[in-house]
Amino acid sequence: MTDQPDELFAAVDSLLAAVDGGTVLPAPAERVRLREAAGLTQAAVAQALGVRVPSIQAWEAGRAEPKGERLEAYRRLLDGLAHRYPGAPAASVAQEQGQGQGQGQGQGQGQGQGQEGEQRPAAEQVPGAGGGRPAVARKSAPNSPRTASTSSRSAAGATRPPAKSPRAAAASAQGDAVDPRFAHGPLAVVDAVDGEVSAYCVGGLVLDVPAKSLPALVEWTLAEARLGQARLHRSGKDADPLVVLTAAACERYGLPASLSEEERLAGRIPDSHKVVRQLKKADWQLTKRGFGPWARIYRPAQGAQRNCVQLCLPSWHALDARHWGDAAALLPVELARVLGTYATRVLTPRGSTAVTGLELMTALHPPTRAVQDDNGQWVSAPNPGALTRAVDCAPCEAPDGHPLLAHLPRFHQRTPDEVLREEAYDWARPLTDEECMRPYLVGIDVNMAFAAAANRTVVGLGAPVHRNNPAFDPALPGSWLVDLSHVRLDPRLPSPFTPDGDAPLGPAWYATPTVAYAQELGYEVAPLEAYVRPEHGPYLDAWYTRLRDAYIATMADLGVTAGMSPADFLAAMDGHKDQDPQLAVVLAAIKATVKGGIGKLRERARTGWRPGERWPALERPTWRPDIRAAVISKARVNMHRKMHATARATGQYPVAVLSDCAVYASDGPSPLDFLPYRDGKPLPGGFRIGVSPGMVKHEGTQSVLWAEGLREEHGDHLNLARYIKSGQMGSPDEGE
Repeated sequence: MTDQPDELFAAVDSLLAAVDGGTVLPAPAERVRLREAAGLTQAAVAQALGVRVPSIQAWEAGRAEPKGERLEAYRRLLDGLAHRYPGAPAASVAQEQGQGQGQGQGQGQGQGQGQEGEQRPAAEQVPGAGGGRPAVARKSAPNSPRTASTSSRSAAGATRPPAKSPRAAAASAQGDAVDPRFAHGPLAVVDAVDGEVSAYCVGGLVLDVPAKSLPALVEWTLAEARLGQARLHRSGKDADPLVVLTAAACERYGLPASLSEEERLAGRIPDSHKVVRQLKKADWQLTKRGFGPWARIYRPAQGAQRNCVQLCLPSWHALDARHWGDAAALLPVELARVLGTYATRVLTPRGSTAVTGLELMTALHPPTRAVQDDNGQWVSAPNPGALTRAVDCAPCEAPDGHPLLAHLPRFHQRTPDEVLREEAYDWARPLTDEECMRPYLVGIDVNMAFAAAANRTVVGLGAPVHRNNPAFDPALPGSWLVDLSHVRLDPRLPSPFTPDGDAPLGPAWYATPTVAYAQELGYEVAPLEAYVRPEHGPYLDAWYTRLRDAYIATMADLGVTAGMSPADFLAAMDGHKDQDPQLAVVLAAIKATVKGGIGKLRERARTGWRPGERWPALERPTWRPDIRAAVISKARVNMHRKMHATARATGQYPVAVLSDCAVYASDGPSPLDFLPYRDGKPLPGGFRIGVSPGMVKHEGTQSVLWAEGLREEHGDHLNLARYIKSGQMGSPDEGE
């Protein structure tokens, strides 16, 4: 964050949306009231002002005061909030609880002055809730009547602040600020047992749900449940609350426990279903996809206040078993822990892991921001560094069937000089006689390979610009028509320029990282044509950072930490998923978010589409096949660079490569038996064993006799990397 005053004011103005002048700072207690009334976290204010959270805490406690430009900016913020939330400073929470009076806030409902209301019992913290499996804490005493909310309301309709939830208590103990609007976490799993409906939240909290119908459940979620997630960028939007309905809860609210075959193929229940009619009668709307496994129920936003709830129905196959394992079969409290951990570390799920991966990009780089025009009016403007509008790709980047290719004959097969084909490796070669004499084949797998490739990759932000005979610029993202057939490399390595590892035979289209690698190897490149993007930036850096942190934190929970020695790391990885099967599900979902998010950048048309017609995905700013190509290109080049470095240093070459997995012949069953570690240090530029993205882990070990047996039956070019983990032809390894 820069210290220039104009940018400080702009950051503050984006939090306020309107601001008036002022003269002095309010008292410390009033500063806290104003910030909490607006639903701002201390972290959000600290980010806007370019300071650390402890500074904000000190200012709000009166222990210190801002100075200079930050004094002016902080005063600007507080005065703007005072105009939006006028009134005397509120009493402390302790006074409110002791006197039965106070002010409160519903889900974005503003301020209200309350009279004395009924007293609600505090949430009970079950021993052990701080670690391991989540403990359960209810919001009502065992013998108290079931109430309509997680916070009591007086006869006058004002809201009383609820007792602190286990999540809020844990965050308070750690010094983290909890947004009061979302005090109960990003989501809840709703279950029904013997007519009683409960909502299981993050941290082991269980809420009583009074809603008798699905429209009432939506109303309760928005008005009382205090669910949701604060925005990840100051110009973004808060995540809508997610409600997960178990099969029993589905039946309780009039929905089928599972979809019929016809409904499954349609991806939704019919609009004539009674629950859909109930929603429409209550003035709730559904998106164009209707009521399916991931249903979004909303009313048009009122100003800045969104009225939207996301539903997830695991019994309708909302949680793909390929990415979420057996999550759909977990108990409600366990499912809340799995989805809540994922939401907290990545993002509240909004569909499949691929959809969430794409939504995370937008959440970290919103397409628009609020700015003031020449007349002082607040207007929406493009957000620098973001994908702000949908643009057509270059013809060579377009997948088959794209409208840009409508002029081509039907069933035309495009050649390398017509289409950009940047894909992951799928290459294998026969073993040499020397390799056949070694007893083992050992596979190593790159952690989060596509995430690591996304880091520090400069990608295009706007439309492509066509150029003839351009000079190659490795800093300029784009697609280049180049003849790399003159590049000669050892045939025991796959070519870095093609997915199948075969050397190119003539001019072909490549993404910038591929051409830059040819230059790095010392070869001259002379593009014949190019589609470049002058407007560019490191769009995926923040996306990588958040997913990396989520991955590292989850691995640490499973007993695998950064800084381990290679031997200790390999030992910790052996059975790490058994340490906590629920967190192992979270780990798999994080990996799937990376791959799915990158793949979603080139989403293909769905059923019912005809070649040459546009499909809905083309209309979103994040439909960018060129970005996908750049990331995959860099991942493949990174893989080749490390294999090349290993070969130069040791004379060892891979016998098979599949995406981010490489298989080597070895004298021992461990990666340490063939990777060139000296005095515990890895080869510079080669493979490194460890937990961080871009480092490698042990994928699997099989015998050379096993490999020879498979190849005798299926041919020399069978890719052994596909089966190195399981050893079974019927169970191809999925990798990450």
